[in-house]
Amino acid sequence: MSLLSRELSPITRRRLAVFRDNRRARVSLWIFAALFVVSLVAELIANDRPIVMQYEGKWYVPVMVDYPDTEFGGFLPSPADYRDPFVHDEITANGWMLWPPIPFSYETLDMQLDHPAPSPPTTRHWLGTDDQGRDVLARVIYGFRLSVIFALVLTAGSLVLGVLAGGIQGYFGGKVDLIGQRFTEIWSGLPMLFLLIILASLVEPNFWWLLGIMLLFSWLGLVDVVRAEFLRARNLEYVRAARAMGLPSWLIMWRHVLPNAMVATLTFIPFLFTGAITTLTALDFLGFGLPPGSPSLGELVAQGKNNLQAPWLGITAFITLSVMLSLLVFIGEGLRDAFDPRHIQHAASPSPATNESRRSGPDA
Repeated sequence: MSLLSRELSPITRRRLAVFRDNRRARVSLWIFAALFVVSLVAELIANDRPIVMQYEGKWYVPVMVDYPDTEFGGFLPSPADYRDPFVHDEITANGWMLWPPIPFSYETLDMQLDHPAPSPPTTRHWLGTDDQGRDVLARVIYGFRLSVIFALVLTAGSLVLGVLAGGIQGYFGGKVDLIGQRFTEIWSGLPMLFLLIILASLVEPNFWWLLGIMLLFSWLGLVDVVRAEFLRARNLEYVRAARAMGLPSWLIMWRHVLPNAMVATLTFIPFLFTGAITTLTALDFLGFGLPPGSPSLGELVAQGKNNLQAPWLGITAFITLSVMLSLLVFIGEGLRDAFDPRHIQHAASPSPATNESRRSGPDA
């Protein structure tokens, strides 16, 4: 048994065992984690700059540092364009360059296409290009990272707001719960997608502004779950004892009630995550999401709709979103089973063969 397993509580070890027994969830978690790690180093995989190079005996890291064109024999102080024939020939004549596997970034326009954009898949562009001549595979890698980071931040913010609002309602009850419930009912009754479209059309969208707009509504799904758990736990004996000892309410909520509420809350995280990705994709598809030119999966879906003569665009967008959302759903199923008391009890109970071996062990 590993050191980490020995430090975990018995109930946590049983939950981990239940999750590991769900092969589909376990494999999905590993695949999704591997894809996300790969996307985190997207600049080393798809970039229009060399990863590392040597010129006239000096080392350069263009993927991380902007070097002026004058550094390589040019005449302008602007950042060097390593795809420019003059700069490329000058560097190769006096050194060498190590390019990433995909020598295109998500915003690189390829002016040397053999076919009009959108061009079909070739050895130069493995998944073809979009209608502006940008590499589709590079945009998928960067778009995957952007979607996952957006969903991570939005899910974390929704978790904080949902637990805070539901915990206050459930713990204090009475008028606090009544007012909170009426507010959440009214707020959740608003047409979220239409309001997002209206707000996004009033301001110039960017990553953080769009995140703030979506955060106004994404936390509502957690309130009822957390509220119900706090209502149940507030009348338990150890909570009453803590209240009788004079402990402050915030400390009781944090130390004694919140751990119980988080058991049910954690099972919702993958589905909040999935909802964040689908909402961002829908807004980008409608043109009310991230700024134009951003590596967006929704924009790739729109490209596929507008360019039916280029089926690789729609097929790539469909496969990418299907794989991403399916992996998250499978992970969510594994978490749900891991926190289901019935599965935990089944994992904790020894099998008949184990009981028989224990009874026959001393006699043997």
